[in-house]
Amino acid sequence: MSIPNNLKYSKDHEWVSVEGDVATIGITAFAQGELGDIVYVDVETEGETLGQEEVFGTVEAVKTVSDLFMPIGGEIVEFNAELEGEPELINTDPYGKGWVIKVKIEDASQLEDLLDAAAYGDLIGA
Repeated sequence: MSIPNNLKYSKDHEWVSVEGDVATIGITAFAQGELGDIVYVDVETEGETLGQEEVFGTVEAVKTVSDLFMPIGGEIVEFNAELEGEPELINTDPYGKGWVIKVKIEDASQLEDLLDAAAYGDLIGA
């Protein structure tokens, strides 16, 4: 299972990539594998500022609907519009084209609360 070393991870199975003051957030390969085939992604929080661990949207798979949690707080500045027509990108490319949102980071110190690849691997038993 792929757990890229250059990302940070939440215990809720979101990943974070940071460029300057913007974080790109998606769900991990482990999470999409547990969910199964993703058929819909709902994010209606674009433009809103949310705190760490608040729900920013949901993913709907064939067998379940799962909340998406903010790994860090900030303003949601972009939703991956490609997911509207191709939600399965989360299944096929979770760390690339399957990203979900971009967030303007409010408090960079919150990144220290996240897991590195080794700690995330331990969490999921990889």
